[in-house]
Amino acid sequence: MRSHMPGGGATALRAADDCSQPRLECSSPGAPSQAFGCSIFPSSTATAALRASAALPREKRGDITCPLLFIQLNQLLSTPAGLEWREMARWIKFEEKVEDGGERWSAPHVPALPLHSLFQLRTCLQKGMMLLDLDATSFKEIIGKAKGRSEPRTQVSKTPLKEQLRNRFKKKVPPGAEAAHVAVGEVEFLEKPFAAFIRLRRGVSLGSLAEVSLPSRFLFILLGPPKVKAYHEVGRAMATLLTDELFQRAAWQAEHREDLITGIEAFLDELIVLPPGKWDPSARIPPPSHLPSPRKRSAVDPLDQQPHGNGNMTAAGDRASPGHPGSGEELERTGRLFGGLLRDIRRKAPWYGSDFSDALHPQCLSAVLYIYLATVTNAITFGGMLGDATANMQGVLESFLGTAFAGFIFCLFSGQPLTILSSTGPVLVFERLLFSFSQDHSLDYLEFRLWIGLWVAFFGIVLVATEASHLVRYFTRFTEEGFCALISLIFIYDSLKKMLSLADAFPINWQYRLDNVTSYSCTCNLSSPGHSPAGNDTSLPSALAMQQPPATPAGLSRTQCLDRGGHLLGTSCQYVPDVTLISFLLFGGTFLFCTALKRFRSSRYFPVGVRKLVSDFAVILAILASCAVDAVLGLETPKLLVPSELKPTNPARGWIIFPFGANPWWVCLVSAVPAVLVTILIFMDQQITAVILNRREYKLQKGAGFHLDLLCVSLLMVVTSVTGLPWYVSATVISLAHMESLRKESATSAPGEHPEFLGIREQRLTGLAVFILTGVSVFMAPVLKHIPMPVLYGVFLHMGVTALNSIQLMDRVRLLLMPAKYQPDLAYLRHVPLRRVHLFTVIQLLCLALLWVLKSTVAAIIFPVMCELMQRPGPQINLSVN
Repeated sequence: MRSHMPGGGATALRAADDCSQPRLECSSPGAPSQAFGCSIFPSSTATAALRASAALPREKRGDITCPLLFIQLNQLLSTPAGLEWREMARWIKFEEKVEDGGERWSAPHVPALPLHSLFQLRTCLQKGMMLLDLDATSFKEIIGKAKGRSEPRTQVSKTPLKEQLRNRFKKKVPPGAEAAHVAVGEVEFLEKPFAAFIRLRRGVSLGSLAEVSLPSRFLFILLGPPKVKAYHEVGRAMATLLTDELFQRAAWQAEHREDLITGIEAFLDELIVLPPGKWDPSARIPPPSHLPSPRKRSAVDPLDQQPHGNGNMTAAGDRASPGHPGSGEELERTGRLFGGLLRDIRRKAPWYGSDFSDALHPQCLSAVLYIYLATVTNAITFGGMLGDATANMQGVLESFLGTAFAGFIFCLFSGQPLTILSSTGPVLVFERLLFSFSQDHSLDYLEFRLWIGLWVAFFGIVLVATEASHLVRYFTRFTEEGFCALISLIFIYDSLKKMLSLADAFPINWQYRLDNVTSYSCTCNLSSPGHSPAGNDTSLPSALAMQQPPATPAGLSRTQCLDRGGHLLGTSCQYVPDVTLISFLLFGGTFLFCTALKRFRSSRYFPVGVRKLVSDFAVILAILASCAVDAVLGLETPKLLVPSELKPTNPARGWIIFPFGANPWWVCLVSAVPAVLVTILIFMDQQITAVILNRREYKLQKGAGFHLDLLCVSLLMVVTSVTGLPWYVSATVISLAHMESLRKESATSAPGEHPEFLGIREQRLTGLAVFILTGVSVFMAPVLKHIPMPVLYGVFLHMGVTALNSIQLMDRVRLLLMPAKYQPDLAYLRHVPLRRVHLFTVIQLLCLALLWVLKSTVAAIIFPVMCELMQRPGPQINLSVN
């Protein structure tokens, strides 16, 4: 933490210009009456940031990208060996001080500056030396040109030291960063303070001057007599100024001294003063989680005057509007047939190659495994329910094959390949009603369904041709949150329902008493002639003995007894281990493991790389841990069972459905009526999910493809109808989980700075891999059968809770339960009355409850119509912030 410079460095600066001590200046002290004739405030309401921009030359007013600065404060101290430069503090975004003893750095914190030090710094810059765009290649040359001599006596190593090259702190410095040096100290040979601000024309490596080897751009030197003790604080003020993005821009673009002074004025205009006695000056303020952007602070761009984030609860920023950076151009009508589709194709075609190359990252492997298991579980669940609803005309195998085929084709050609296709609840309700109608009227179900699917595909293509997807721009936050909350609650409810149903298959042994263990027994009574049941007594000394075959040579196990046509007699025959209890433990443990490991990224333990790796593979690690616990216990928990043969679930059907033969000819025309309802269902389900996935907060760079996605779903309806496979549409919760598993964050962050969310890893390979694995799952049955179903239900619960917490509705529900003084400082609470927020939330919850009731009945097929009605929920509550 030390940077050494010989004592001659101070001697080299003796002949420099001097600067006077700061003093209070006032104009016209003898005319106090004039104070009442003019305003003490500036006539212009423009901020200092605007004035700083106006002070720059016209050709330099545009935004420039300034490299991040690593700033080091060195102080000249007197030691027994002489004068020595020591590093006292460093900055990238926040300040880190050298603790007492010089062996430890403090935690990063927001610097707290004495107000007087800023005034002293301004005076130093007004009176001191200023060299802008200095051409120099070494520290010797810089000092020489500052003195006006050609051969200064300062000696600084030109090459980086080994300590610099091995400094682990450099990993925290982002690529492209430059260095700024602040040097302050007391010397006895100066009678007045000397200050110099130097900006180099090009970044130059100054050897061992800095802690890390970086090209240097700025230098600030302040030396003076020992009688003034403020040098250290002035140096801290200079370093803090250089960390400010707006002052950095002024320092980069300044052509005259006045430009730099204007930058300081802009900084002072935004200064917030903490009153003395109301806080502890020795306390270190921790870095905030979010910082305002320089563009918003400078207020130069009129677009930045618009509301952002949570301030607009009617989703002015989230709905598809012309100003929406992610979906504006996608939803503008062209006025031509298939105009929107052609524009989607032209927009996505240049990215098609990168959709595969961008997937070459370890994070994508964890996403594939995570979404694969979720997709398989979902396919088994919906396949089983479809089989019950359609007399196995569509079953688990059809669900597997349909999911694999439809998902693969969609990910290969769609506009938003991060979308995961799946069967949905409203479609399942329609399938059940259609099968019942077909049975009641003696119609062939699959042929009738084929014609409905063909009509739906035709209507979908018409919607694509007429650019009907532009209606998506009218979807509000109210609709999106209600839809997402409903699907998330369905995931949570179904996972809990599946777990509770285990108590029926594996009843809890409420009647078991340890004291009655001697009376528990079970015998095998063979019904086949010629066998004596007396020789097959399998009396058990304890209830736990049922877990193993009888020890007697003539004894039969439970399976052997039933296979031979026998039946069991005795008080312990119905005993099973507490499978339900261990299943709930696996269920809850998997959910807690997933949640804890996902949050491990922000933990204080282990290096950043380890935390990020654990967080990326959180779900897979949780599944492996739970499977290991299940394997060690050895209990017969319900396992994941997938079909092992490629044949239709119902032997009475084939793989191709013929359009004519089983039903009257007029069925092909009548099928258009229910097809209209299914078209509305598919359109709303698909497009609401697409809007949620393409929100601008995900920072998607490759654009959306609403028309192209709808075309893919419509064409897939033809194939799945002809082959008798389930119909598929975007799955909201699984798609959101897919995107969350592909979040990108900055690899390097300054000390104290939270990693920056960079967007989503947009590519096609993860989806393609998921559906390929789903298709070959039939051949992986020996491996998959070791995964307990309670573990997968725990993953479902985690997906539902994560999706539910991602919407603003949950924040507002929590506000209903909080006293006002404990409520968080949310943006919309600053601009919208609390009672209005609560009214908005209550109306949204009532609509959500209505949707839940509808989805639980046969009226679930009108779910899309209810979503449309939710566009205008009762009284219009405008919670946007202007």
